[in-house]
Amino acid sequence: MKNILFFLLALTTLSASAQGSFKVPKYEKFQLKNGLTVYLMEQHEVPMVNFSAVFDAGSINDGDQYGLASLTADALVFGTKKYTKSQIEEITDFVGANLSTAAGKEGASVYSSFAVKDQDKLFDVLQQVIMHPVFDPTEFEKHKQRSLLELSQIKESPRSVIGNYFNGFIFDKHPYANPTTGTKSTVEKTSVEDVKKFYETNYTTGKGAIAIVGDFKTADMKKRISTLFGGWKTAEARMIKRAVPDMNFEKSRVLLVNKDDARETTFYIGGKGIPYSSPDYIPVLVVNTVLGGRFTSWLNDALRVNSGLTYGASSRFSRYKMAGTFVVSTFTKNASTVPAIDMALCVLDSLHKTGIDEQVLASAKSYVKGDFPPNYESAGALAGLLTDMFIYNFDENFINTFQAKVDGLTTAQAKSIIQQYFPKNNLQFVMVGKASEIKEQVKKYGEITEKEIKADGY
Repeated sequence: MKNILFFLLALTTLSASAQGSFKVPKYEKFQLKNGLTVYLMEQHEVPMVNFSAVFDAGSINDGDQYGLASLTADALVFGTKKYTKSQIEEITDFVGANLSTAAGKEGASVYSSFAVKDQDKLFDVLQQVIMHPVFDPTEFEKHKQRSLLELSQIKESPRSVIGNYFNGFIFDKHPYANPTTGTKSTVEKTSVEDVKKFYETNYTTGKGAIAIVGDFKTADMKKRISTLFGGWKTAEARMIKRAVPDMNFEKSRVLLVNKDDARETTFYIGGKGIPYSSPDYIPVLVVNTVLGGRFTSWLNDALRVNSGLTYGASSRFSRYKMAGTFVVSTFTKNASTVPAIDMALCVLDSLHKTGIDEQVLASAKSYVKGDFPPNYESAGALAGLLTDMFIYNFDENFINTFQAKVDGLTTAQAKSIIQQYFPKNNLQFVMVGKASEIKEQVKKYGEITEKEIKADGY
């Protein structure tokens, strides 16, 4: 019951309605002497505290030990110097608090939300999890075995793994190609000592940040955080110079991943996208809303509503620090693989040929403006926003100018955005399906590389 109550409270609107111009609420940013960056934002509407921490400990640091960052993040809660894994779970469950850890491509995070009245106990747990994890060998081994089982099972769901195949195909040898959850062979070889070393190397105060949003007084919370984390001594933050991935494809290519028992073909069509820092992200978002970013998009209308070739089709831009991808995605029966792909390409082509008129653009603008503010209006979402600002190096100006940039987009500018950012030539195709039924038909899209879905890796 407590969990349900806190969930509802966390969703309470804190800053502005969807009809208004959303602005990031006032916050304070400072740095502890050890280099740890801290963001504090008071939100007094709900008696809760939301905590988000992030470190430069994502899968791009895995090297050839794919899955190491993810396993390390998971293992932070497998016991600390003060608490066992069971004790951590008992404390959080008893008060209805939330505590989770995760790793993505470019960062690892710790998130928690809890009632103000429970903050002394939960802050103690969070300090232990972040500063004093012991990576209990027994708990780690149990988790590793579960992870290996999941890696085997996930290959039964093409829609769950096609993103890994696409990133591997697109980014090749760049660290963005690393599958975050790893592969069976790499996870199997990962030891507790590997995890400890990864933690010591990558969870550093010089490349870490904590954001706290909720019902507190900034001066009091500043003192609390300084006491809890000010004495934390870590390794020096590493300065790693990474090359921007080469995504200027000279020809169309096809990666065909064979799944012998597949009755459907799941496919991605895409190419180069935009990095997180792109100043054109907002107009790109508006245009993509028309193409494949909502249920009434052109892709969904063509492939689902009008033709019945699929239950849903979409397009999206995935952004990272140095690069990004553009993807059109859907799935269809084996027999309709080529008609579905051809139709998706036709829709993309029509975006380039006809562009977007005033009426369509106005509809997309209204949708985007209505959809955007709720993403950042809960205290938990704001805590995540602040740590995202740290890891991706942007500021509140992105949020504060969002509506103005949406409103200012013209049809002429939209045409320019389409030409510049929506790839049309030398597209990259990834398909997961029954190769014996579709291989000959899909040769027309480009040079084919084949893989077996049952094989280890991506």
